[in-house]
This record gives sequence, structure tokens and C-alpha cells, in this order.
Amino acid sequence: MTRTAGRGGARRLVVIGADAAGMSAASQALRVAAARGERLEVIAFESGEHTSYSQCGVPYWVAGDVDSADALVARTAEQHRANGIDLRLRTEVTELDLDRREVAVRVLDSGRTERVGFDDVLLATGAAEVWPDWARGLPGVHPVKTLDDGATWRSLLAGRDGEPPRRAIVVGGGFIGVEAAEAFARRGVQTLLVTRGEEPMSSSLDPAMGALVREGLERLGVEVVCGTEVEGVESRAGELTTACIGGHEHRADVVALAVGVRPRVELATAAGLRVGDHSGLVPDHTQRVADGVWSAGDCCEVWDRVLEQYWYTPLGTHANKAGRVAGTNIGGGSARFAGSVGTAITRAGEAEVARTGVLADWARRHGWDVEQVTVRSTTASGYMPEADPITVSVLGERGTGRLLGAQIVGGRGAGKRIDVAAMALWSGLGAHDVAAADLAYAPPFSPVWDPVQIACRKLADALSR
Repeated sequence: MTRTAGRGGARRLVVIGADAAGMSAASQALRVAAARGERLEVIAFESGEHTSYSQCGVPYWVAGDVDSADALVARTAEQHRANGIDLRLRTEVTELDLDRREVAVRVLDSGRTERVGFDDVLLATGAAEVWPDWARGLPGVHPVKTLDDGATWRSLLAGRDGEPPRRAIVVGGGFIGVEAAEAFARRGVQTLLVTRGEEPMSSSLDPAMGALVREGLERLGVEVVCGTEVEGVESRAGELTTACIGGHEHRADVVALAVGVRPRVELATAAGLRVGDHSGLVPDHTQRVADGVWSAGDCCEVWDRVLEQYWYTPLGTHANKAGRVAGTNIGGGSARFAGSVGTAITRAGEAEVARTGVLADWARRHGWDVEQVTVRSTTASGYMPEADPITVSVLGERGTGRLLGAQIVGGRGAGKRIDVAAMALWSGLGAHDVAAADLAYAPPFSPVWDPVQIACRKLADALSR
């Protein structure tokens, strides 16, 4: 066992986790420190083999939309090293000692261990997928999260001896579950999606909007079973045979796990750092969690600007932004992470699905008196060939008129309209402000009244009664 120390008096930053948040922070810290004429040494440890890649792109690689894993890599390990980061892959941090200001690390390939000192440390340990008890050790049962997961699924879907699987079960009806089901169906695999919710995406959408997601999946050929869960999976001779779902047996060749993730905070809690109500680290607006200790990414909770409390919202957008904020402050600059309004988007076959803000049930539990309005329109002027159906649901607070949330499900051009509502939430605007806003119009792109504005106009009227 050896111990290293900083070189030539440079301040040392140790980064634990080398994906979106970790490498955004590392790169930004070096840039800011260099601009200030300060010397900063950065060592980044990553237990896996990949760095700076798009986890969000993995289902689309599985589907065949992306040609190779390389296309999902934003910056290679060699590029990070060329930019001055001492990046060490396949190296696990096994202990964080805040009193001695050092980490214990183990090189996975050789088993060699060492202790590395630091002045600052950034925790970017991400999130771990949740595995049901019945799923462990079974062949053909795998999550859809990392680049390695994507490679596993590409291999599984290629099949044994050129014979691809015919039946897939997706466990979980959230964003990743919906994307995985779409990927399998588009690869020609008979797909069954199982969710505990009343409808798919029940933690993100109201049931009526989730029903539209289910219809989008069903048009793609996906069978959707709601309100139940997988009780167990049987295998024989190293291959899956059946899954028991709600007391009924369904044949299965492969099973995708998409039942959620949890923040990876074991290293932090063992070092005495506290977690919040949703089990993630809770940094301040600079991404600091303790003196000289910083954190960013999916191991953290995020300040929700609508709920005005910390919430667990693991998204790549937050990881990159929070990492950049942490790096700016570590490098000696000044930046703050302003939080989230819970904006997200995906696709279920031809249906674009998006949401922002809170659901009506959340708002009522929060003690708000709310009104909700749902409208159906078209994505372009109705006489245009581009016109597809769109459903918009908006939520507002009585008394203040404040917009609290929005959900959109529709055809081409529907989803990104959520950004109008997201910016309204970000700015604390009311439904009447959105209804009156100057938005772009031409027949190929929108009716003369955009569907989001129609919904907000009706909501403003309802809130004023």
C-alpha cells in the first residue's frame, strides 16, 4: 500500500465518479483555476470502463437508432487526460476519510491499493438501479441503464446462434421502461410492459394522460399490464421460460428491469455525511455538502422551485449543470445551481410525452387549492397535413393564478412545447401570462392559438371564477 501527496504545492481535487457530473466538474474546475492563474491538480476515479457518455441514449442504441456505443461518448478518457485530468478507470474508491483528507482506492484489475490525499473532493457517485429480489442471478434479466447494459442488450437481442428472442417483458412503466419497451417492439420482439401504476408513467403523469401513453405503446404493438407486478421468473437449462404476473404466467425470453434507481451514497454516509428525505446528498446552492466536500449528479437531491423543497430528480441535465456549478466554485469562481421544475420528455411510439411541475395530487397534499384544465387540439393548423392530435393538461393555484404544472401527450411537434410551461414555472408566472405571451405562429407549426396557450387561457378563466 502506498500513499501519494499533492505535487509541487498545487491544490488537489479528487473526483469520485467520472460520468456527466464528475467530469463536468473536473473540466470546469481546471478551466476556472487556470483563468485565475492558480494551480489545480485533478484526479478522477471511475470504477467502470467508460466516461462522459449519454445514458439517455442507451435505449435508442438498443433500438438501432444509434450505430455504435462510440456515438454516445461525448468525451473519451484520452481526451480528458489530454486536458489535464488524471483519470483512472477501473479504480474503485473504497473509503472516504474526511478527517485525514484522503481516499482509499483499489485498482480492480490488479487488486493494488493506495491512499490518495486531497484538498477538495467531489462525490459524483450517481445512482444504482433497483433489482427486485426475484431478478438476481437469472439469465436474460438485465437493467437498461449504462453503456455496458446497452452492450448486453445488443448481444441478447442478436440472439444465440443468430436466433433472437421472441418475447420480452419490461418491468416498470416509468421513462426508462417506456423507452425500453419501444426499443424492443421496434426490433420486432413481442413485448409486454408491466407497471404497478394505474397507467404507465404514474409517478410523472395523471392517469388520464398516462392512458394516452399506454395507447401509444399499444399502437406500437406493446401489451401493457397495469396495477400489478412481476412475482417471479422461472428458468430452465440457463434460459428464461415464464414470468408470473398478477397470478398469471407469461412466456418470456428476456426481461428488462426499469423499476427505478436509488442514490449511491454508501461511501458518503460511511464518512459521516448526511442524506435528505429522499436518501440523496443535499448540497447547498454551490454544490457544497461540507467543508471542502462537494457533490453533484444522481447521488444528490435537487431543489424544486415549485415545491420549494429538495426532491430526488435524477436527470442528465441536472448532472451536467450541477457539475459545472461545482467545478466553477472549486476552481475559485462563483456559481450557483438554481434548481429544477421537474421537466422531462420522452417518446412512446409516435406519441411524444412531456411534463413539468407538480401533479394535482402532489399539490393538494402540499395544501394548495388547485384547478386543472385539459384541452385537445392539433400540433399544426387543422387543415395542414402536419397536424397531429395533442392533449395538454395544465394545473394552477387558486388565489394567486400561478401555474403549477403541465403535461403534454401528442404527435410530432407536441413534446417540446412543454418548455413554454417550464419557463413559466421557472419564472413564477401565472396561467394568464402564458395565455398572453407572444409565441411563434405559422400553419405548419401551430394553430393560431397554440395548444399550451389555449389550455392556460381556459385555466386562467377557471381560476378567476
